[in-house]
Amino acid sequence: MATAKELDDMTECPICTEVYTDPRVLPCGHTFCLKCIEECGKGKLPGQKVACPLCRKEFTLPSNGVSDLPKNFFVTNFLGMKELTRVESKTSGCEACSGGDATEVKVATVYCVECRQKLCQDCEEAHRKFNVTRRHQRVELGDELLSLILPSDTCEKHLGKYLEIYCFNCELVICMMCYINIHSKHNCSDVNEVADELREQMTTDVGKITSAVDRCREMLESLEKEKDKFVDKVEKTGVEISEKLEQLKQMIDVHKEKLISELSSMKHKRMTEIDNLREEIEIQLSSMESYKMYVDEVRQKGTACDIARAANGFHNAADELLKFDATEHALDDVDHADVTLTSLDLVIDNLKKIFGQLRVLNTTHTG
Repeated sequence: MATAKELDDMTECPICTEVYTDPRVLPCGHTFCLKCIEECGKGKLPGQKVACPLCRKEFTLPSNGVSDLPKNFFVTNFLGMKELTRVESKTSGCEACSGGDATEVKVATVYCVECRQKLCQDCEEAHRKFNVTRRHQRVELGDELLSLILPSDTCEKHLGKYLEIYCFNCELVICMMCYINIHSKHNCSDVNEVADELREQMTTDVGKITSAVDRCREMLESLEKEKDKFVDKVEKTGVEISEKLEQLKQMIDVHKEKLISELSSMKHKRMTEIDNLREEIEIQLSSMESYKMYVDEVRQKGTACDIARAANGFHNAADELLKFDATEHALDDVDHADVTLTSLDLVIDNLKKIFGQLRVLNTTHTG
């Protein structure tokens, strides 16, 4: 189960760093408050391109503006999960029979997803007997958080009808009435028969993301080593500059300050490039680790219907998360930079020729 700290991280907007209000998801998979993304797209007209504030991937502004962007129901339901984590579910009383004039408070053992109630053993047995409630989905107490992540397995269009058919053409889970009215000519199958295949797809996607997480960690380690090597070289070059300047103090005081300033500027620029790239990789890593947690929760505890409804979105999100070739190219660009001081030993009036000029040499990575 997710911890309160993890839930805080998952329900905080990256722009305003506050709890999401009306969370909307962009085509790249990143989620922001509606008001925050509206501010980012301010001045843009429908049909124009807007860049994601995190990954900078552009998307086309919908006809009615950012308000047409799809809502992120996962994040919305996670907000409810935060409230549930504050309750000691394991010792909660039955919410069906503990009220009113009841003298004995029975401990709840299960959670009914449809009724949104915690039930004791007797009430659960009664649930199974009545036609109205016997098909209700029940989960072990403590797993009720998962029920908030996933929508109900009843049809929104046909009340009381259960979602039990998967339409391959529309990639939707539908009820029998939906099949009869709209999807009868489509390629459809029992959702239970499709779930295993989609669950296997989720497993494959999680495996790919796991490998990609390892690659991200390796890139961060490589970047940190390169930073240390570059800083060490900068320091050695600074010593070299100081030694040369000491030889001709009377002539080079002004030029010394210029070289040191130039070196500092180079270092600052280089460190900024490295820090920006590290932040980009860490964002990618955080997104993939969050993806793993989401999919593992659904994959391990979701019903067949849950698996079928969520699989395609998870698969598309995995494909997007695996696209970070640009980050690897950027990493190659900052690899193995060197700082050297070129100079001539001839004593002439041109101080730059005497003490040399700073430059960064990028060596090709062959590892």
